[in-house]
Amino acid sequence: MTHHIRAMLETHPKDLGQIDKDKLAECIAVCFECAQTCTACADACLGEDMVAELTTCIRLNLDCADICTATGRMLSRPTDWNVTLIRSVLETCRTACQACGEECARHAEMHEHCTVCAEACRRCEQACTELLATLD
Repeated sequence: MTHHIRAMLETHPKDLGQIDKDKLAECIAVCFECAQTCTACADACLGEDMVAELTTCIRLNLDCADICTATGRMLSRPTDWNVTLIRSVLETCRTACQACGEECARHAEMHEHCTVCAEACRRCEQACTELLATLD
């Protein structure tokens, strides 16, 4: 999944400095994957008979999807990064993924789509954490 992302980072005309390109490429890919999974989970929740009980889950799915999309897009534009802003975005993404993952985990026994979403959120949270650790 990260082949083209990695290729774009490798061919970027600017020196990206000490950034770990593998971790950056992975984080970008995982953010977009999480956004898609959260969007699909929200839609699946809307299809459930007990949709009223899933309101919080749907809201967190959609918020997380938006934040993951924005994070993936911002990470894809490394020219003249404001590292403080990038750190803040990664921390926000990590927080959104944690909240969404925890909410989906609460519904996982009844809804398999929530199990899948919780896993995607945990993976994205971890990728953000790992990339944050590499930023100066």
